[in-house]
Amino acid sequence: MIVGATAIALLVGWYAVANLGGLASFEYYETLEEFRAAGMPTDLARVHGYVANGTIERRVDAKQVFFHVQADPPHAGAGPGPSLPVLFRSLEVPDLFKDGAEVVVEGRMDPTSQVFVADLVLAKCPSKFQADPDETEAAGAGNARPASL
Repeated sequence: MIVGATAIALLVGWYAVANLGGLASFEYYETLEEFRAAGMPTDLARVHGYVANGTIERRVDAKQVFFHVQADPPHAGAGPGPSLPVLFRSLEVPDLFKDGAEVVVEGRMDPTSQVFVADLVLAKCPSKFQADPDETEAAGAGNARPASL
């Protein structure tokens, strides 16, 4: 039993040293600003952002989806700012994928075309607590009700 526990401890220690070096991070993704600041490297990356409004283009014949990712949410009122063109080589996008959706794209930057080629697109679930349009009007009239699920 002692030999087994020692072997497990050594394996865990080896894994920590090999894969979790001093500069490693437990962040699942980097923001679009961080990705740009790093010079948009061509190695595997996960980039977080928001789908820019009006940029989703489904290329059915090629079985691809092309869109742009921007740093700030489109509904925040700020301009779109610089965006990252993304090519996803599948038509099977998440159900929550739409204009303004918060996404994480995983893939590599193509240095020749300056397009991020995504192998995976993850869309974040919107908040469960959203006010109904009628509730917004009622709140303005002083008759606030709790937000429904």
